[in-house]
Amino acid sequence: MIPIKSKEEIGIMAEDGKILAKIMKKLEKAVRPGITTKELDRLAESLIFKCGGKCSFKGYRNSDGYSVIPYPACLCTSINEEIVHAIPSERVLKEGDIISLDLGLFLKGYHTDMAITVPVEVNPEVQRLIRVTKKALKRGIKKVRPGNTFGDISNTIQRYVESQGFNVIRDLCGHGIGKELHEAPQILNYGKRHTGEKIKEGMVFCLEPMVTIGDYKIKRIKNGFGYETADGSLSAHFEYTVAITKNGCKVLTV
Repeated sequence: MIPIKSKEEIGIMAEDGKILAKIMKKLEKAVRPGITTKELDRLAESLIFKCGGKCSFKGYRNSDGYSVIPYPACLCTSINEEIVHAIPSERVLKEGDIISLDLGLFLKGYHTDMAITVPVEVNPEVQRLIRVTKKALKRGIKKVRPGNTFGDISNTIQRYVESQGFNVIRDLCGHGIGKELHEAPQILNYGKRHTGEKIKEGMVFCLEPMVTIGDYKIKRIKNGFGYETADGSLSAHFEYTVAITKNGCKVLTV
């Protein structure tokens, strides 16, 4: 069953989402050639502690049976062919890289979650991959309103991405969010119109298109946490937390 949030709960999550978005903006500005992903992680954790929150991801254990130990960092830093959930390390960013920053904030009893992909002086085709992924998210959000189905969102994202010559990752998806980091439903980035459950006022969930230049097949990163494209092609990722209102939706992580 998909949890329904009250207006008060959504109000709290909206306040948290604004804080998360401000933190993400600072992380985006910190991305540059020569910085390590571990440095970005330390910055994320310090900013979250400064606002009185906790890192949603640190200590989180996936329920997929693969992650034997809890996630060891605050920030997910996925570079180039890495799609999501890559662990920060001493790896140094260089010109030509792209990096997905994925961060969750737990504050006042609720989680919010967002992701952006940041270029490090890349070529025009890679810039286009990032633009298309972000635009796919915005197009998906336009379908978020009471009475539509989750299939309407999924289909819109898929059709736009494929019209641009790219592919959506099919084995990873968006999710509900609230008191738990991952709640029902799972929201695919591909599908058919008018399928799945109907969207209702009070639902809160994360839309997160993951798009690749190459094939959509994926594989586990060797450390057991993250995923990367099976063919080594570049991948981009954007994510917002959204709440369903009477007349449409409200993006909480802005």
